[in-house]
Amino acid sequence: MTQGHERWFSSPVIYVIETRTNRNHRPSSSPIRVADMFLCACLYTPPPEVRGMISLDREAFSRTVTVPALRVQKEVLGKLVKSLKKVALHLPGVKRVLEDDDKHRLLLLDPTRVSSPSSFGETETQALEKLGVPLELHSHELRLTYGNLKADEVLRAVLPEGQDVTSGFSRVGHVAHLNLREHQLPYKNLIGQVIMDKNSGVTCVVNKTNTIDSTFRTFQMEVLAGDGNMVVKVRENGLPYEFDFSRVYWNPRLSTEHERVVGLLQPGDTVMDVFAGVGPFAIPAAKRGCNVLANDLNPESHRWLSHNCRLNKVEHRLRVFNMDGRAFIRGPLREALPALMKGTAGIHIVMNLPALALEFLDAFQGLLGQEPDQNQSVSILPEVHCYGFSKEGDPSRDIVERASRSLGISLDGHCSIHMVRNVAPNKEMMCISFSLSKDVLFSNVIEDTPEEPAPKRQKCEEPE
Repeated sequence: MTQGHERWFSSPVIYVIETRTNRNHRPSSSPIRVADMFLCACLYTPPPEVRGMISLDREAFSRTVTVPALRVQKEVLGKLVKSLKKVALHLPGVKRVLEDDDKHRLLLLDPTRVSSPSSFGETETQALEKLGVPLELHSHELRLTYGNLKADEVLRAVLPEGQDVTSGFSRVGHVAHLNLREHQLPYKNLIGQVIMDKNSGVTCVVNKTNTIDSTFRTFQMEVLAGDGNMVVKVRENGLPYEFDFSRVYWNPRLSTEHERVVGLLQPGDTVMDVFAGVGPFAIPAAKRGCNVLANDLNPESHRWLSHNCRLNKVEHRLRVFNMDGRAFIRGPLREALPALMKGTAGIHIVMNLPALALEFLDAFQGLLGQEPDQNQSVSILPEVHCYGFSKEGDPSRDIVERASRSLGISLDGHCSIHMVRNVAPNKEMMCISFSLSKDVLFSNVIEDTPEEPAPKRQKCEEPE
């Protein structure tokens, strides 16, 4: 090191060498204060002019920053990188090791962790000394672009300060599904483009524009970015599904719940899925060796459910129906029950329509008529797994009371409750499981088969 390229400063007391590299990464040295080298606690602050951007201009995010670097002999570089991995620079699309001369390389460091030689820990300092690397910081000018930023970093720079930033979304195959808030709507197309840019495999971004229509559990959506192709391919718990996301209901957050319920089943059991959708309960149940009756009112769900049966090669175990849920209970389900209840295999009835399913439980009252004939044996009772939303302080108690009212019999002490997930603040999705007693199935209740309960035509406040 030649005289004049070193400097002591009274505040802070740091030994610094600056190297500014040209296009060939050959450094030229000049003395600077470290306080001037790394002024910002963060590595990159987007240019202020991107604030309020409506149409995405990727070039506007480009900026040159200065980062610290160590000049390292080639032969010890590998060992040093391992020792300094906590303080080395980690940025998408940025190489942390650059060419210098024939014998040296520049190792770029994270300026949020290293601002002076004293920033190195004891272990790191010992490694530098052992490998003979001078404890001298060089500065390197680095051109950072839109490609080096994460989605949330871009959106934080664009949206007005103090407002929530949306970088989270539900992904269904190649489609990213957003639920934007009112203040984010002016930036919706930019947000969609950023989400697509920053997530490999996402080729379409949509925003929900209304509440779920409880009739078919679908919602209106607006394409924010991408090709608009809504026919997706997904895998859940190892099984493939295909469907038109814009015309059926699918919630990727329920995979654990689907797996939990299917785990209760045994080969040879019978499963009756009243609101089957495209088959997230029915298909794995059939794969497990169960006999399945699966129903959905939505013609598109019925079509894709049939398609997924063929896709998973379970057509021989699964019968598909396109009916109202109440009609399915009073029809195919009732016809199958008497023979099944004489056997020994389990019978499971799944009712996954949380906004309304509890109101359908009254369809089981008197389902099999009055008291069974004395010659008619009943060796096993159906087990019901029914889902519901609750906003009450004690959601378990709320679900039990509502289910009891629909059945006309108290379930208190005769059921189990499982909390599925928190849907929204003070709103839980719950599953109540219980055996359908003979007191419910055999009663003097007059059969009532309305076309549909009134709430069926209402809107659900939240998706399941």
